[in-house]
Amino acid sequence: MTSCVSLPLIQALRATARRLASEAAYQWGHMGSCNCGHLAQTITRLTKAEIHTQALQRYGDWERQLVDYCPTSGLPFDQTIDEMLALGFSREDLTYLEKIGDPAVRAAIPFERRNTMRHNQRDDVVLYLRTWADLLEQRLLATLPMPAYAEAVLA
Repeated sequence: MTSCVSLPLIQALRATARRLASEAAYQWGHMGSCNCGHLAQTITRLTKAEIHTQALQRYGDWERQLVDYCPTSGLPFDQTIDEMLALGFSREDLTYLEKIGDPAVRAAIPFERRNTMRHNQRDDVVLYLRTWADLLEQRLLATLPMPAYAEAVLA
């Protein structure tokens, strides 16, 4: 988990999980309806069709596109990736999301469920997104200073 911790980033993960859980169109092989595609929809407000059309201007799935990403290419899909990176996600985060493979996120999921998760199953992606948001939220809360009165009460 290399993402920067911020409230907007956590909100994007939670909003994406909510949309997926509410039966939004999901198709892992579609660049706008897959794991990263849904997060891109949340962040950019583009439709699944717009994201998919952008992605088809260059070869490859999300993983390949993230490897080939160039911030100065001028390609619309690279601009979509720019927006995701600007929010605080890393290319590694997005690569992990597409295969729900971040070891830190997976480690926070109960063993029995973790070992049966599949990257192209909606419920597994929703669980992964929620778990990731929970972990980032814990990291964010750990950075907040405790009020002085709380320290006096706890002493």
